Amino acid sequence: MRKFARWILGSFPRTWLQRMANILLPFLDLWYRGSRFTDPINGKSYRTFLPYGYVKIRPNVLSPGTLSLERHRLIWLYLQRETDFFQTPAKVLHMAPEKAFLVRLKKMPHLDYTTCDLESPLADIKADICDLPFKDASFDWVLCNHVLEHIPNDTKAMHELFRVLKPGGTALLQVPLDPKREASFEDNSITDKAERTKIFGQYDHVRIYGMDYFEKLRKTGFDVAELQYGKSLTADERKRFAVVENEYIPLCKRPI
Repeated sequence: MRKFARWILGSFPRTWLQRMANILLPFLDLWYRGSRFTDPINGKSYRTFLPYGYVKIRPNVLSPGTLSLERHRLIWLYLQRETDFFQTPAKVLHMAPEKAFLVRLKKMPHLDYTTCDLESPLADIKADICDLPFKDASFDWVLCNHVLEHIPNDTKAMHELFRVLKPGGTALLQVPLDPKREASFEDNSITDKAERTKIFGQYDHVRIYGMDYFEKLRKTGFDVAELQYGKSLTADERKRFAVVENEYIPLCKRPI
């Protein structure tokens, strides 16, 4: 199964996989039903989750019901348990929308929900994150999960996300983060896809973020909390939801 997962991820473009998910998801959802693991996004339980990863295949991380990964389930639990996101009317901008979230958030009548991406077939608006077609202070929430590591000029992208967020608004700007690395790392001289995948985790990642990521967000203007929400869950909950204790959720507020 792990070798098959690596072959699928390495052989087909992400946009193609996103389209195929609509066809495969109902079958996976039924086939893997059980009681050992629970996806908090759809509330259903499964006998196992699926393996996933480009370099290192992680076992039991991809939900067969929503295609959520550890980070998606952790964010959902945080929003569900610690915020009024699912109760209070709000304008939401979702960059590079993940199917796990999009399907459900679109149906929530209290949300004015906008999805945006330059290439994704799932997005409502096709636009560059470095040049967003929205007015200043347009959104109460911005969801931008594992996007900035793909963006050469991430500083400009951060400023655009700050610009469109309302004062007092919240942005969840999660990236793949190496907590052992103080400074983020880039090397544009590495052009071979296989080598970039080996070093950066995916061939289309332009950097590995270190702990200086939080300071870069602060220099943009955000008030930033380095939230490790998995630590607030019990060991049984982390196992049941298949989430990571030390995963960071960069919780970014635009000051009023």
